[in-house]
Amino acid sequence: MKKVLILANHAITIYNFRLELVRRLVQDGYEVHLSAPYSERIEDIVKEKCIYHDIELERRKTNPLKDYKLIREYKKLIKEIQPDIIFSYTIKPNIYGAAAAKKSKTPFVANVTGLGSAVESGNLLSKLIILMYKFAFKNVQTVFFQNEKNMEFFKNRKIAADRAKLLPGSGVNLQHFTPLEYPEDKTVNFVFISRIMKEKGIEEFLSAVKLVRDKYPNTQFHICGFCEETYEDTLKQMQESGEVVYHGLVKDMREILKDMHCVVLPSYHEGMSNVLLEGAATARPLIASDIPGCRETMIDGETGYLVKVQDKDDLAQKMIQFVELPHNTKKEMGLRARKYVEERFDRQIVVEAYMNEINS
Repeated sequence: MKKVLILANHAITIYNFRLELVRRLVQDGYEVHLSAPYSERIEDIVKEKCIYHDIELERRKTNPLKDYKLIREYKKLIKEIQPDIIFSYTIKPNIYGAAAAKKSKTPFVANVTGLGSAVESGNLLSKLIILMYKFAFKNVQTVFFQNEKNMEFFKNRKIAADRAKLLPGSGVNLQHFTPLEYPEDKTVNFVFISRIMKEKGIEEFLSAVKLVRDKYPNTQFHICGFCEETYEDTLKQMQESGEVVYHGLVKDMREILKDMHCVVLPSYHEGMSNVLLEGAATARPLIASDIPGCRETMIDGETGYLVKVQDKDDLAQKMIQFVELPHNTKKEMGLRARKYVEERFDRQIVVEAYMNEINS
């Protein structure tokens, strides 16, 4: 039986965005292994006949000793499993996984899900990470990118330039996220769905909440996601004052989206926003930053609005503009959003791309 090893920094991303790939691999007779830190979604993934390996990693910090230990653990795991191919996602599994796979010459397929501020900053850490990418990706089979700008960034620095391929993000499961009936318009509900952290635009969103509510009290603002950074006290205070409704980590976003009029993501960096794709797939209009990874998910003015990055005033203005639209216009905007993702972002495109990598 052929074996596939998946390296990830969080099981939630595998469950939410790559489960169809796992199922396809199992269905086609592959033995599928997953390495990620333990989290609540692990048990659900194991139910899919996926073999789990608990390997800890710090997603947002750089610690040379712990990172060296991670490479050693990856090497040990590869030696133990002897996979026929390895798939990896996000910066540490990409770099350290590819480095660990060099000695065994195991085919390695990386997925760059976004650059992040550490790479784009141009500081000493950024230059170090770029050097690490160059070393790690020297012999990889393929590097998938989720938007053109990220791919050009790597090509311009001569990192796996001849092995770069573009995917439509992680795609969206159009059978799972189906068009939902659009809610009535007595109270206009906006929802922010993301890890709660500065780079996802939470501060701009919370500032815009106050500006929009001052003009339109008949609006409500929802927040879904776990706190990656220390915003718990702020969210608690704003919930107690009635300014926001904080739902925490939500297992099935359709239960939230059915009551929402618009999905908002004022992020600073994205590979390709799964949140926006899922929102659009349920026929919800979008408001998001005019950045790579967000702008591809919509047609500005037709399926939603693009806003200036890190600009709370522009965000508030676009949200107010949305509130002032007639109800039927909002609804039609959502239906156009659904049609747009149907044509461009079906997840089966992504699954087939990975199966082609195995077959090649």
